Amino acid sequence: MTSTDPEVQRKILNRLRRAQGQLAAVIGAVEREEDCRTVVTQLSAVSSALDRAGFQIIATAMKDCLSEPDAETEGDAMPLGELEKLFLSLA
Repeated sequence: MTSTDPEVQRKILNRLRRAQGQLAAVIGAVEREEDCRTVVTQLSAVSSALDRAGFQIIATAMKDCLSEPDAETEGDAMPLGELEKLFLSLA
């Protein structure tokens, strides 16, 4: 991932670290055979944190793809069809 904004990268990393901690809590809850409600609630928190990080990564990547030419396209920005495929693959 390329991002020239260190604040955006910091936010993404914080969200991913939060998701990592929440996933550890889900694993622990399953190992302790906690009730379904607890596991599902924690799993929902993991999913939400990953979604938020993913959408920020997508937004950053799309902005970078539109504003910075890719060497493979010989100076042209990534075609919109390819951007759409990238977005849909992560949605």
